[in-house]
Amino acid sequence: MRIMGLDVGSHTIGVAVSDELQITAQGLKTIKRRSQKEDLREIEAVIHQFGIHKIVVGLPKNMNGTSGQQAEMVLQWIRKINEKIHIPIVTWDERLSTVGASRVLLEADLSRKKRKKVIDKLAAVLILQGYLDQNRSINHETLPQG
Repeated sequence: MRIMGLDVGSHTIGVAVSDELQITAQGLKTIKRRSQKEDLREIEAVIHQFGIHKIVVGLPKNMNGTSGQQAEMVLQWIRKINEKIHIPIVTWDERLSTVGASRVLLEADLSRKKRKKVIDKLAAVLILQGYLDQNRSINHETLPQG
């Protein structure tokens, strides 16, 4: 079963999905936000296409760990989506995901125009990959050694 990662912004939503073994995250698309109904329709299409059983949404906390206006907007979006989608939705601290995505794209020497097209998708990959890596290390630690 796969997990979907989302980087929810004011104008776009970056989307990533895990592989079946939940080891790696791949960028899928960037949704241009039009309305909650349209956002939901596109997210549901991905859920059905890939057999998603959990969603990880990046939560943009302030650098001091507090929740600011953007984090509250994301939490409100999650509450509304959760009324329509009946699979678990968890949050992941994404404080540095967009910064990390920008750094990767700058190092790849992409033009500003090309970076703008893929940054949200790459941020979703970093959010999901961080979640997958943490879960794998937690699960590995709890396995009996034999």
